[in-house]
Amino acid sequence: MTKRFEAVIFDWAGTTVDYGCFAPVKAFQEAFKEFGVEPTMAETRKPMGMLKHDHIETMLHMDRIARAWEDKHGAAPTDADTDAVYAHFEPKLLSILDGFADPKPGVIEAVAALRAEGLKIGSTTGYTDKMMEIVVPKAAENGYAPDFWISPDGTNGFGRPYPYMVFRNLEKLGVSDVRRAVKVGDTLSDIREGKNAGVFTVGVTEGSSQMALSQDEFEALSDQDKAKARAAARDAFVAAGANAVIDTMAELPTLLKQIA
Repeated sequence: MTKRFEAVIFDWAGTTVDYGCFAPVKAFQEAFKEFGVEPTMAETRKPMGMLKHDHIETMLHMDRIARAWEDKHGAAPTDADTDAVYAHFEPKLLSILDGFADPKPGVIEAVAALRAEGLKIGSTTGYTDKMMEIVVPKAAENGYAPDFWISPDGTNGFGRPYPYMVFRNLEKLGVSDVRRAVKVGDTLSDIREGKNAGVFTVGVTEGSSQMALSQDEFEALSDQDKAKARAAARDAFVAAGANAVIDTMAELPTLLKQIA
């Protein structure tokens, strides 16, 4: 494995922690409701993976939400409105983040296997530094601690799909070539970030924001419905340009060995 790859760069919520990526979803929906607009689950999740301020701006400019905002407030949403919604969103998210830092199934074991092969472990996120100051130590308590993390705060606010957080990982981890790094994520923004950075890019279906199911909801599905949910997420990742798609993190070490 080490002959081909030197590092794996993971996303956080929905990829390594927070099965289903529910912490930001809950905070986004509650923040919008305070302004009299109720976004759907699909609308809330579509920009997932972006810097959270950018996420809110993107939601406000979705056709249905923009119309609902204008009906409620008498004018189309503005930059000031984005700031106002974010001002409600951030404290909501900060208040619940420590409860959404449990590693997803297979993550701790997969990371240990990758490190045993000599790979370094990096990470990027759509969270801010303030948010990560809660998530990182809590995840470490729960057994997951990458060698490096960076938020869009460390790249002058340029989050996904810009490649700059990946580049900072490559620099910090001492990766010799973009082709020797892997990006793993659970959103289309993750895939685009990896592709824009020129690294090998992997989507993970189960527990992803793209699938949008809690662990209990997924496990309650029939085998046929589980297969359909996996296939739908897989198709979306492939359409976004993923080089490979796995269902669980347990598959990642074997996938990288096969590629190498």
